Amino acid sequence: MSTANTVAKPNLKWRVVDIAVASVIGVASALIYWGVAIVTYGPWEAMDILVPGLPGLFNGLWLFAGPLAAIIVRKPGAAIYAEVVAGVLEALMGNMWGGAETFLIALVQGVLAEIAFLVFAYRKWNLPVTILSGALSGLGCWAYSFFTHLQAIDLGGSYGVMYLVTTVISGVVFAGVLMWFLYVAIAKTGALDKFASGREVRNA
Repeated sequence: MSTANTVAKPNLKWRVVDIAVASVIGVASALIYWGVAIVTYGPWEAMDILVPGLPGLFNGLWLFAGPLAAIIVRKPGAAIYAEVVAGVLEALMGNMWGGAETFLIALVQGVLAEIAFLVFAYRKWNLPVTILSGALSGLGCWAYSFFTHLQAIDLGGSYGVMYLVTTVISGVVFAGVLMWFLYVAIAKTGALDKFASGREVRNA
């Protein structure tokens, strides 16, 4: 499949099917996010002792709902909506961070993921823009953690420069590259034929 830019007049009005699919992505992501929190708890602590900030490599596993929803639904707010749904449901299932913090970081990550598509006026839907969305979501994840954990003067600490680098890399890989190819794989099955994103892949 070509990753050439797709430039067309966007249809920005949400449909029922858009809400339904973005919601499904949010719910499925919440289950994965919750599981990731459990599985990575031990390795996170060990890696942070080894190299402060290295566990940021896991963060992309909490960032993918926004970029995936955006490239499939292609409506303003899709990234924010899916990421917030995922964050709220993860919080309701219970995690170590609590409801308010989980909601806030999900909101920040969703907004930053959305910006990548907003700056192109919702007209470009390709691999580079999806990668940018993942990277910006990673930036949001880092920034929230950096400032809320009072690390603003400790660039070498657990939430410092290394955490920024590893989180952005993780966002690029998991929320950017992998989500693009997951979207393409799903679209090829015909499951997304009600969306321009699905028909684009099937007709390529």
